[in-house]
Amino acid sequence: MSPTDCYHCGLPIPPGADFPVEIEGAPREMCCAGCQAVAQAIVANRLTEYYRHRDALPESPREAIPLELQELGLFDHPEVQKNFVRPVGEHEREAALILEGITCAACVWLNEAHIARQPGVTAVDINYATRRARVRWDERQIRLSQILESIAAIGYRAHPYDAMRSEQLAQKERRTALWRLFVAGFGMMQVMMYAVPVYLAGEGDMTPDIEQLMRWASFVLTLPVVFYSAAPFFVSAWRDLRLRRIGMDVPVALGVGAAFAASTWATLIASGEVYFDSVTMFVFFLLSGRYLEMMARQKAVRGIESLARAIPAFCNRLPRYPAMDAERILVAEVGVGDTVLVKPGEVIPVDGTVIAGESSADESLLTGESRPVAKLAGATVVGGSVNVTSPLVLRVDKVGESTRLATIQRLMERAAAEKPRMVEMADRIAARFVVALLVLASLTAVIWWNVDASRALWVFVAVLVVSCPCALSLATPAALTVATGAMTRHGVLVTRGHAIETLARVTHIVFDKTGTLTEGRPRVTDVLLLGAAGDADVRLLAAALEAGSEHPIGRALREAAVPPAPTFSVPGVSALRTRTGCGVEGEIGDRKLRVGTFAYVAELHGKPEPMEAGAWADEGATVVALGDPDGWLALFRLEDAARSGSVAAITALQEQGLRVSMLSGDSPGAVTKMAAELGIVDARGAMTPEDKHAAIKALQDGGAVVAMVGDGVNDAPVLAQAHVSIAMGGGTELARSQADVVLLSDSPGQLAQGMVMARRTLRVIRQNLAWAFAYNALAIPLAMVGWITPWMAGIGMSASSLLVVTNALRLQGRDGGPAGTD
Repeated sequence: MSPTDCYHCGLPIPPGADFPVEIEGAPREMCCAGCQAVAQAIVANRLTEYYRHRDALPESPREAIPLELQELGLFDHPEVQKNFVRPVGEHEREAALILEGITCAACVWLNEAHIARQPGVTAVDINYATRRARVRWDERQIRLSQILESIAAIGYRAHPYDAMRSEQLAQKERRTALWRLFVAGFGMMQVMMYAVPVYLAGEGDMTPDIEQLMRWASFVLTLPVVFYSAAPFFVSAWRDLRLRRIGMDVPVALGVGAAFAASTWATLIASGEVYFDSVTMFVFFLLSGRYLEMMARQKAVRGIESLARAIPAFCNRLPRYPAMDAERILVAEVGVGDTVLVKPGEVIPVDGTVIAGESSADESLLTGESRPVAKLAGATVVGGSVNVTSPLVLRVDKVGESTRLATIQRLMERAAAEKPRMVEMADRIAARFVVALLVLASLTAVIWWNVDASRALWVFVAVLVVSCPCALSLATPAALTVATGAMTRHGVLVTRGHAIETLARVTHIVFDKTGTLTEGRPRVTDVLLLGAAGDADVRLLAAALEAGSEHPIGRALREAAVPPAPTFSVPGVSALRTRTGCGVEGEIGDRKLRVGTFAYVAELHGKPEPMEAGAWADEGATVVALGDPDGWLALFRLEDAARSGSVAAITALQEQGLRVSMLSGDSPGAVTKMAAELGIVDARGAMTPEDKHAAIKALQDGGAVVAMVGDGVNDAPVLAQAHVSIAMGGGTELARSQADVVLLSDSPGQLAQGMVMARRTLRVIRQNLAWAFAYNALAIPLAMVGWITPWMAGIGMSASSLLVVTNALRLQGRDGGPAGTD
């Protein structure tokens, strides 16, 4: 390239142009500001090797940008980010990523530590089992492309998460692992063919030149095993050492490398022992264990990620409904208010309302309920469920990220990204374990060198390889990943990393009443007029005050209006104020009104509670008052039925040794009646959110581990106080988003099953940890005294990791039975 040509694109530099860029310590001239900007970006992103390795000048300005920079730069574009990045604050963003190159728990720790040190990164969590990462950053300090580049700088690759990409990476991982395993297995068999004759030959049966030929043949056959099959061990170990860290592949790489180097030296000088057969054998066994572990892990993750693939790519839109001429379009192009046709056997693509047709829907993927649910005109349907029997015409209510399926996915991603305390503790122990292992192996080698130098290397390698820190790190995350998927299939959605561990230790479960143990669809059965206003008037006034309420009682008052909603015209309400757990106040015209509890409404006029209210309350009904500054206007009697399965659920929980309580803001009479029906001894009514909060705090102060089950806005502060919070799937968005666990089908019976599975999971974790500690406590001393050979060590290490994962996979059983004993 001529000095008068642009260093970046190769075009001639115009006279008078002055656009220098310092590249690798030397000033380079550019032809224009555009090339200068691109070159500066290349330097800033530490991609200057592009200039050294390119073998031709670019044909166009676009090709003058390295591919890596093109790809990373695209991720800063808002249109690209909208599918996998969400805002969490004014300037804070959160991305869902998937990582390539993760081979062990140490890789997760390395990436988390490295990314967390980047300026502007506020949080990072990586799940070992799913390879998924959640990264949060301040966009004023760092760009997403810079975060991705920092990951690439330590030898890994990050991509925006999507289900198809995840499956492609899983297939690539399986294919590569299988090829490495094949090469190692083939090499092992061939090397053994040359090693066995040497072992079996008696004194003088084999001439030195033939023995040396056997060694050279073994050396040649071991080369691809070490430099291809075992390459991941060396790459990972070198990366750790370069960053001044000691990962779990360091002892493996050290053992394989030492044995191969010693054997190569013995071959070159034609003297001493060779270990090519042991090297190929324990590489094969290590890779076999990792391959089986990978298959087990992917099987567990596949169940979780099936949700992401539930929505079809295309659907049938009816642009001129009621005309039934459908057009086939992408689901991404469907908008709220559109009309779509779903044929029998098709997956429902959106959340919507049935406007024509009668059918049933299989919602088992979303709720765990195996029986199809009838869908008639006016019924709501959920995207991801399957239309079973007849065509349905739907009005689209929610699309994309606002659908229930997308909400479930976000909650699952949050759970997968968060690390429970048990996982963090195991990772810390494993990291220290590797350091201790290297010290032990070195001391062992020194001792054996003085005792029997010919066996020192063999014993050193065996100590390094036989230990299994991977089993220790896998013990907890493997079980939690499998359990999360299994619980989701049963309709129990875990949304926080600590939830399963805490749920297994719960001693006391507290239920709200309305919408939790009852259907949550109370209806007005009677109205008592206490003022001059007529029946239709008081119904309309109450409905107006509750027009924006999500509470079941507010919905019941709206539905009780005459004529029924939404055909009537609601009076305009101003100065609307809600007091949580008490009621609603507002002004209609010049008149101030309140609807809610007696104490709350009485504050407005100071008159005593009507005598009729006590009679209704004694009968177990819920009573709501309406009043103004002049006095009481009306009383509304509401009744709600217990959910199907509530009695069986309470009985099952009590049989598990759990204490069950009911705390409700409803009248004491209604609460007592429902508690007697359900078999709950500790039931308290007329409780404000503050009262519930204090009651749970008192239980916790007494040593109880408390789970709170609720469904509404009123329950949100109480859910936050409990050790583990459980929301009903049909509850408010606030309750679902704050809860640690969500019951997807609104059935309390799912909670009893979830408790069983949580306890099974804790047992499996304890089994895994006990095995990991016991195995290492036994295997390492045996290797140190020379009773375990390197190939036996390879089998032991692989089998230990595999046993941990296989034990965790038992949690995928659908029978809900016990998973063994402690």
